[in-house]
Amino acid sequence: MGRLTVLALRAVLVVLLAGSVFVQAVMVPLFAVDLEALDADVAYLRAPLLVIVFLGVVTIQVVLVCVWRLVTMVRRGTVFSHAAFRYVHTVIGAITAAALLVFALAVLLAPGDPVPPGMVLLICGAATAVLGVALVVLVLRMLLAQAVARDVEAARMRAEL
Repeated sequence: MGRLTVLALRAVLVVLLAGSVFVQAVMVPLFAVDLEALDADVAYLRAPLLVIVFLGVVTIQVVLVCVWRLVTMVRRGTVFSHAAFRYVHTVIGAITAAALLVFALAVLLAPGDPVPPGMVLLICGAATAVLGVALVVLVLRMLLAQAVARDVEAARMRAEL
């Protein structure tokens, strides 16, 4: 990976991380204030919605930090090692947690009339899409495992020569 590519990716990661901190520090409290105006019959949604939004942003932050670490490993030429799996596993776990949070949002909104049933179905579709992203990363993890195995095998063969 070229130096310019690494710098561009890191710049994007910094902007996204700063934006996510802004969302947690400013937007979630403002959202909490807006939710205070909810009708009494749907006031039970306030706390769970805030928790889901906050934890959703945390999952994004975890993925961003892990991608930063993986880019660092790529830059150093150490990404084809067993140490990379820790970050890949964390990314898979964070994306899976995000999918569960989106599904929890659908379950939270399903009973009663806070949102139309079609919206709940769309949210379930979004949860499925996020879970699909986790599965794509899992496939990429398998490719990384094969690359690490080939790298170890090549190193062993070089040592034998």
